[in-house]
Amino acid sequence: MAAGSVVGMGTLLVRHARVLVTMDGAEIEDGAIFSRDGWIEAVGPTPDLPDTADEVVDLLGHVVLPGLVNTHHHLYQTLTRVVPGAQDVGLFQWLRTLYPIWARMTPDHVRVATTIGLTELALSGCTTAFDHQYLWPNGSRVDDQIEGAEPVGLRFHVSRGSMSLGESDGGLPPDSIVETPERILEDSQRVVTSYHQPERGAMTRVVLAPCSPFSVTTDLMRETARLARDLGVTLHTHLAETTDEEEFCITRFDRRPVEHMEDLGWSGPNVWYAHAIHVAPNEITRMGSAGTGVAHCPTSNMRLASGLAPVAGYLDAGVRLGLGVDGSASNDSSNMLAEVRQTLLLNRLAVAPGVGEGAQMTARDALRLATVGGAAVLGRDDIGRLAPGMAADFVAIDLERIEFAGAGYDPVAAVVMCSPRGVDHSWVGGRRVVEDGQLAGLDIGGLVAQHNHLARALLG
Repeated sequence: MAAGSVVGMGTLLVRHARVLVTMDGAEIEDGAIFSRDGWIEAVGPTPDLPDTADEVVDLLGHVVLPGLVNTHHHLYQTLTRVVPGAQDVGLFQWLRTLYPIWARMTPDHVRVATTIGLTELALSGCTTAFDHQYLWPNGSRVDDQIEGAEPVGLRFHVSRGSMSLGESDGGLPPDSIVETPERILEDSQRVVTSYHQPERGAMTRVVLAPCSPFSVTTDLMRETARLARDLGVTLHTHLAETTDEEEFCITRFDRRPVEHMEDLGWSGPNVWYAHAIHVAPNEITRMGSAGTGVAHCPTSNMRLASGLAPVAGYLDAGVRLGLGVDGSASNDSSNMLAEVRQTLLLNRLAVAPGVGEGAQMTARDALRLATVGGAAVLGRDDIGRLAPGMAADFVAIDLERIEFAGAGYDPVAAVVMCSPRGVDHSWVGGRRVVEDGQLAGLDIGGLVAQHNHLARALLG
């Protein structure tokens, strides 16, 4: 799909949904959506909407939801799932194991991994995805990701990520995969100028995203924040993911991670952090007041034994909070519906007796983080809800599948709690992306074969 703000042309009517969840507080039985040129004009019971359109789709027995929003990922990591030396270690050793492998990536690796990861996301209900690639070896560029995203058809927030603090200067990554600050800032401006679309309905946006305090110099963090604000784009980085990182920041900067980032201008409504697990209550309050956001990544946090993020505290403080599947080498999956369920379960454990305080998270709470919450984190007012004036981004799940047998009491909770495999249909801007559980117009078998060939070559 070519970059642009208008996707679906003409009118689309989807009707007779078992339940249509607007995320504005309504759950409409026998629900319907009418859209024109990729924008929703009406939502309501089927009898109340027009009965004709250029395309009419009956969704009897389906739950219809706003498209899910992924706020943190590393698509290139589909190439290095379950690498033995990285299966049973914490973050820093996990990175040390994988950096040398990633250093061998080429533009083809980046392009095909982007396609495969976005395809997996699409099949699991994602309609808007942010990706955080922060190393660009062997001539690879953001342009390769843009090319890889095109055939999938999701809204894509791509990042010009970076690393500039190598081992010889006290950082974690090998010197061979860091870049100079001058090169990073110059290319950041090029990518924004070439690809960023600020308008509502944008298919492509650019985020400036230095990797982390242990892989980027303070000067580059500060200059990137200034550049992003000059260019009108958002900022993203990993923060407070592990106690190792906390110790690194205290030793090197005499600051805890959140305080260090605040000192560098990394706070406010155009900033969000990935993970943000080891954050003190007073820091949560400051983040809420400033409008700083967080991508909550429960599966990755468990996979690397990083800790429990203070989700209840974030919600109480008004912190913008969305979900991220995180890297396919720290999650080993790119399944948004699975991440919604994991969010529910992990955050129930987080408030269990003797662990924390607060009410149990509900299935609807988890869905809200994956839709409205994700849209807020990415700074978008055109996705995440089904209402007139919003983009026609939505998904449908068939309740007649085996995992939902006996779950008719509450079909909305069922699509979170019953371990759904994926979605049956999805639309982005009124254009069909998933049809009958398959990605429209893409040879997935051929794509997987190409990807696995590249992965084998990468691993040697």
